[in-house]
Amino acid sequence: MSALARERSLAIDAVVAASRVCQEVQARLVAGATLQKGDKSPVTVADFAAQAIVSHLLAEAFPGVPLVGEEDASALREAGNGELKDRVVASVQAVLPALSEDAVLEAIDRGTYAGGSTGRHWTLDPIDGTKGFLRLDQYAVALALIEDGEVILGVLGCPNLPVADGAAETGCVFAAVTGQGATQRTLDDPTEHPVSVAQTPTPADARFCESVEKAHTSQSDSAKVADLLGISQPPYRIDSQCKYAAVARGDASIYLRLPTRPGYVEKIWDHAAGVAVIVEAGGQVSDVTGKPLEFGHGRQLEVNKGVIVTNGAFHAEVVAAVRQVLGI
Repeated sequence: MSALARERSLAIDAVVAASRVCQEVQARLVAGATLQKGDKSPVTVADFAAQAIVSHLLAEAFPGVPLVGEEDASALREAGNGELKDRVVASVQAVLPALSEDAVLEAIDRGTYAGGSTGRHWTLDPIDGTKGFLRLDQYAVALALIEDGEVILGVLGCPNLPVADGAAETGCVFAAVTGQGATQRTLDDPTEHPVSVAQTPTPADARFCESVEKAHTSQSDSAKVADLLGISQPPYRIDSQCKYAAVARGDASIYLRLPTRPGYVEKIWDHAAGVAVIVEAGGQVSDVTGKPLEFGHGRQLEVNKGVIVTNGAFHAEVVAAVRQVLGI
C-alpha cells in the first residue's frame, strides 16, 4: 500500500460528502430564492455543516490528528441563532444521522487547533469562495494534511467546476500526495485520471487566472504584470481554490493573488490543498517575493506575502514581473 493511502482515501470521502451537502444547501437555500443583500445565511449553513462532517469523519479515523478549521461553533451556541443551528444540524444529520446536536457542535469546534511546525494536523476550508457560492458559481471544499510544516496531502472538491474546460458536466475532486502525482475524478465517479499543468513555453503564451472579487487580489496590478509579460489573453476570473485546480489541469498557466492592502496575512486553509495539487501536477508556488509558502507558523502564512502559481516553466520570470510592478 502506498504511503498515506488511508489518509488520502478518507480525505477524498470526507470532501465528497461535504461537497454533496454544499450542493444540497445551495440548491435548497440559494437557487431560486431572493436573498437580501448581505444575507449570507445559506453559505453559513453549508460552511458549518461541511466542517462538521469532515471533522467528524477525520476524528473517527485519525483521532490523534488535530484540525485547523476556519469555523468554530460559538456563534451557533448564541441564544439568537437557534434557527441557524437547527438548519446546520439538520444538514449534517442528512449525511450522518446518528450524530446528535452536541456531537455536531463538538465536531465543528475541533477546528480551533493552533497549527504549528511539528507533528501532523489537518487544515480545512469548508467553503472557500463564499461569494461564488452565493452567486451559484465556483467554490471549493479544501482539505490538506500538514506534517512538520510541509503540506503532504491535499484534496479539493469543486462542485460547480466543469469536468473539463468548457464541458457541460460539473463536479470535480482533485487529490494529491507528495511524490504520487495529482489526479482528478468527478463527484459521481471514483475513477481517477492524472492531471498535469499546461506545457506553455513562455509567459506571453499563457492564460492567467485571478479572483473574481477585487478585494481578494489587485486586478490593476495583475494587468500591469500581464503587460510586462506580453500576455494578451484576457484573465480567467474564477472564485476560490478552483484557481489552483484550473492551473493544475492546464486551463490556465498562471494564478496571481497580489496583495490588496498592507498587513494582510493569508490563512493556511486558503492555500494548503491547492499547493499540494499544483506541485504534484508539475507546477510551482511561491509568494510574491519568490519565497516558498511556509505552513508551519500556525493558522496563517505569517512570513509570506501574496501568492504566485505557475506551470513551473517560467516562474522566475513571473516573480520578477510581479516584484517590478509592486516595487519590492
